[in-house]
Amino acid sequence: MTTYLQRWQIRVTGVVQGVGFRPFVYALAQQFSLSGWVLNDADGVLIELDAQESTLHDFIVQIKTSAPPLSQIHEIHIHAQGIAHPLHNEFSIRHSQVGDNPSVVVATDSHVCADCLREMHDPADRRYQYPFINCTHCGPRFSIIKSLPYDRASTTMDAFAMCSDCLAEYQNPLSRRYHAQPIACPKCGPKLELIARNGARVYGTDALAQANTALNNGQIVAVKSIGGFHLAVNARDGAAVARLRARKRRDAKPFAVMARDIETVKQWAQLRELERGYLDSPARPIVLLKKRSEQNGLDILAPHNPSIGVMLPSAPLHYLLLDKLDVLVMTSGNVSGQPIEFTNEGALARLFDVADVILANDRDIHMRIDDSVIRVTEHASLPEPLITYIRKARGYAPYPIDIGLCPQTDSSNPIIALGAELKTTIALSKHDRVYISQHIGDLKNPDTRASHQLIAEHLANLYQLQPRITVGDMHPSFHATEYSPFASSIHMQQVQHHHAHMAACMADNGLSESSGKTLGVVFDGAGFGADGTIWGGEFLFGDYTQVTRVAHLRHIPLIGGDAAVYEPVRTAFALVKNSDGAHLAQHCDSIASLRTLSATQRNVFAHMMDKQLNTFAASSVGRLFDGVAALLGICTHAEYEAQGPIELEGLLQRNLSMVQGYAFGIDASTTIDYAPVIRAIIDDIQAHVPIATISRKFHSGVVQMVVRVCQELHRHHPFNQVVLSGGVFLNEFLCANTLIALRQVGIVAYAHKNVPSNDGGISLGQVMVARARQSQ
Repeated sequence: MTTYLQRWQIRVTGVVQGVGFRPFVYALAQQFSLSGWVLNDADGVLIELDAQESTLHDFIVQIKTSAPPLSQIHEIHIHAQGIAHPLHNEFSIRHSQVGDNPSVVVATDSHVCADCLREMHDPADRRYQYPFINCTHCGPRFSIIKSLPYDRASTTMDAFAMCSDCLAEYQNPLSRRYHAQPIACPKCGPKLELIARNGARVYGTDALAQANTALNNGQIVAVKSIGGFHLAVNARDGAAVARLRARKRRDAKPFAVMARDIETVKQWAQLRELERGYLDSPARPIVLLKKRSEQNGLDILAPHNPSIGVMLPSAPLHYLLLDKLDVLVMTSGNVSGQPIEFTNEGALARLFDVADVILANDRDIHMRIDDSVIRVTEHASLPEPLITYIRKARGYAPYPIDIGLCPQTDSSNPIIALGAELKTTIALSKHDRVYISQHIGDLKNPDTRASHQLIAEHLANLYQLQPRITVGDMHPSFHATEYSPFASSIHMQQVQHHHAHMAACMADNGLSESSGKTLGVVFDGAGFGADGTIWGGEFLFGDYTQVTRVAHLRHIPLIGGDAAVYEPVRTAFALVKNSDGAHLAQHCDSIASLRTLSATQRNVFAHMMDKQLNTFAASSVGRLFDGVAALLGICTHAEYEAQGPIELEGLLQRNLSMVQGYAFGIDASTTIDYAPVIRAIIDDIQAHVPIATISRKFHSGVVQMVVRVCQELHRHHPFNQVVLSGGVFLNEFLCANTLIALRQVGIVAYAHKNVPSNDGGISLGQVMVARARQSQ
């Protein structure tokens, strides 16, 4: 009896372009002696082959279990096409098809693979010491992509014509560099260029040699990496690090370091297995690790902090720079307050304010993208480790969040969300998925605002979407909502800041309409409230569509508005006056941090509070942390955002042990009063209790307050779960212990796991609220 082969079409979606998926399928077809074809299109990878059903099954198993290391398969759909007639003569790789409305997930930038590293260190290899070596398993992706599908002509590598050797590899389906779009070699590819302050330039291997000499001599080198420039200096040279701090005007903010290898990391920090996994992953993020107390020189790198941010090399150039030195400071290549430089022109115009020399190259970066920053928290009472993304960018972005279980709506109306003002991101919805951009930064300067608009347009263009709805924050002065770059957008929606935080955490955990009502505990520095005041210590009851404010922190007077953020000693003064005003003068004389205020300042601040002159009420837990840190003398004047709260938490040394905390007051209207806490802290200061002990009692008290308020609210506002969001929950002690304590009293609680809890998650929440409102 004649056995006929069946024809099958196989659709593979996910991160399957630019990662060697087609040559992998080709090699697999050769292994199974199958005929047919494979191609890239707007939805991912499409395969057609002629095979018996049993052979097809084995073929699919191999796709699932042996796919290329950078690929991420989301779905595989198999469609029977009937009897194969006529049969395909061979298996081939076809040219990419450009379609409308693409849904393929853009590949992220990836570290250099072991095979390329071996070739780069082999004197006999034609790519020996070539800093742009790559293959289908590694190298730049998102940072060089101009449009989809991912072909060389759609990247910044279109400026480099391949030599005959590279072209032969590029066209060989069995080569590791088959259709590796950034493929290059010293003969035909990008080249290094070292520029000195006097304008002198050297190229290629001479540029690399002189850059290494500069680092060895304690000079500051601006290095063009995958997503932008870094400022690099020998991390073991205290004088060089101090010089970098002085030139960058960054006296206190921690620097990240890049270590040559895992063994070097272990010399500087304690390293657990899961942390090692993230360090060594293709994304190569900065991981916050606990310092080794016996390692000298760490205080100048990360002052007043028990952790140090460490990353491993991600680009071939990084390995070449770490040939003689084992640890480099690698901090963002920018002047303070500005976005990371990513063009040669921008670096030459601005980075000589800091750098001695600039190590550039002629491969353009299309999209600037910062390093990602994560922290791993493990605790015996947590069912699984808590992975906190502090900044999500290189190696992860743009990343999709599947919202198929969340509110159903008319997906023909694509939504673009513009985020908030600080640490902002862009989010774009398409069907049951939201694509979130890389970290963009703070929109207070024109360069970052221009980048914000460019990234919004780039993300929409990649997916060929014309957003019909644009969503922004309610704040009337946020720059993100000053424009809508899309003429296709039929209207602009506004979403309250803390509602967006809450919705982001709900979506991050896959909560849907069927999950019932949620209580959002949202603590941050500031957000424009629905009543026109500044919010930041909120308990919100509701869902994606709407929320009710059911409890909040008592208002803290911000003396001078934003001036109180930069001079948190003002907030310390306000807290003391509001909590124990009858003894204000006595406290100002007896507490060291308040003694720094002159008699005139005290009088002016008191008058401003009494008359409400340029003084704004804020129910902000972030500002409460500011004030407590200033009161303890930890940080009376902040150099960077949240410096006081970060250093206040730092006193805990990443020890998550709870104690009996200071007790907050809670009145009948569920306003949470900090006055008893401040009075108790004053008593402990005057009793010379160590500030580390005071910090632990304060942190524990906040955790215990959250649990108490949630239990009280549940009596009047039955909810099914609690979500924790807002920048304050980046605090490891607070987030982990609040989750544990809520669960111990029987409350289902969630924290962020894929999206930052700070304003980097706001854009996702804005999309979710807008989607829910469409379905009404």
